[in-house]
Amino acid sequence: MVRLSFLLASSWGKGVITTMLAQQLLNGIALGFIYILIAVGLTMIYGILKLLHFAHGVIYMVGAFAAMIGIMYLHMHFLVALLFAMVISALAGMAIERFAYRPLRGSHPITTLISGIGISIFLENLFQILFTSDTRPFPQAGIDVTVVQITETISLPNTKLFIIIAGILALGLLYAFLRFTKLGVAIQAAAQDIRAASLMGVNVNRVISATFMLGSALASVGGVLVALTYNSIFPTMGTIPGLKAFCVVVLGGLGSIPGTVVGGLILGIVEALSDGFLSGMVIDKDAIAFVILIAILMVRPSGLFGKNIEKV
Repeated sequence: MVRLSFLLASSWGKGVITTMLAQQLLNGIALGFIYILIAVGLTMIYGILKLLHFAHGVIYMVGAFAAMIGIMYLHMHFLVALLFAMVISALAGMAIERFAYRPLRGSHPITTLISGIGISIFLENLFQILFTSDTRPFPQAGIDVTVVQITETISLPNTKLFIIIAGILALGLLYAFLRFTKLGVAIQAAAQDIRAASLMGVNVNRVISATFMLGSALASVGGVLVALTYNSIFPTMGTIPGLKAFCVVVLGGLGSIPGTVVGGLILGIVEALSDGFLSGMVIDKDAIAFVILIAILMVRPSGLFGKNIEKV
């Protein structure tokens, strides 16, 4: 009887652990796609300009606030507000490139890095003046937040499913754009050798502006969906996700889009598993990204998919 009870308890424990593992894996995949949506733009910008775009996390926040304005003041449906946020963020990204980075092109990398940090601080403070620094709920418009029961024991909010679907769709569209459009081929050419692409007749300024716009639009999708999922929005919401996106880019390999996808999923799954199984540990889950970054840099300085000649 004792042995039977032990076996039943052991089986029950294994079932609970398996359920928790599957649940946290789904949560981690959803979180990973958020990081991917932010980091893909950083990867593309670095691939062309070899520039660490530190204002990219602010674009994530700008998209969320643009969607909020569209819903609350322009009475848009959520999907229309999402498209509106993508347009506003794309224009903001283009403006940042035009006025903060283009005049400094060819300068020392530290100069452009400081310019990006300055723009980030300026926009965060501007939004704090306009909307205060308080956290506010994100308006619901046409989207009911419900729980989707995947199995009897595994469930997921429909907003996290939207994140996964949006991430997969965005990656598919990005691949088609880069592979089958003239501008996409020009972006790839500039990423390989920007000077040679210019000599071959590619309009480099147009390509760089398009890259900033595309990356900013993808980041805004992540910001809007996160604001909807967690029902909160505030001016500094892009700071930590922006820093983690840098970790994803370095983890996957600077300039590598496949590496960014793999790095984002790894970071999201590791964070979700640590949150589910290691709650109360000394290291906060937000610090795990940086612990992973340090470990990867010690073993493989160029990242998982980076070229051996690249050093972080």
